[in-house]
Amino acid sequence: MIEVLRLGHRVSRDKRISTHVALVARSFGASKLYYTGQRDKGMEESVLKIVSNFGGDFEIEHIQNYKEVFSGRKVVHLTMYGADFRDYADDIKGNVLVVVGGEKVPPEIYGDSDYNLGVSNQPHSEVAALGVFLYHLNKFKFKKFKGKKNVIPDLKGRKIFK
Repeated sequence: MIEVLRLGHRVSRDKRISTHVALVARSFGASKLYYTGQRDKGMEESVLKIVSNFGGDFEIEHIQNYKEVFSGRKVVHLTMYGADFRDYADDIKGNVLVVVGGEKVPPEIYGDSDYNLGVSNQPHSEVAALGVFLYHLNKFKFKKFKGKKNVIPDLKGRKIFK
């Protein structure tokens, strides 16, 4: 099982980025997003509406303290300061929590995590890092969904089957 923790959500600044973290987590194989910081029911509803329309089992939950979801799993903190994820991704199996930052990552995250991994050692988006990492972790496979709306791949346009 793969779940994701988004740290330090701020309603005024992070609505779109946290939504994108959730959508990437869902489409790349995670079953749940936890988030800390400010509670954002609008963001939660937006994500759950997409899940309702496009299918899959995905949950979102606001939590007060990140430590409450660390126990009993491998914790992978994605950070530009980390070791190259490609050197460790094949060893990460089972119950996994992938942590992506927000406003400012608490220093103890580095010590509390089993792995501090970097997708690149340059400043970049947590959404991009999460997508690349999960894609690799899932052996380059995407999750299949069936929902009220289904995308039909097309080279020249947009097709959705209802």
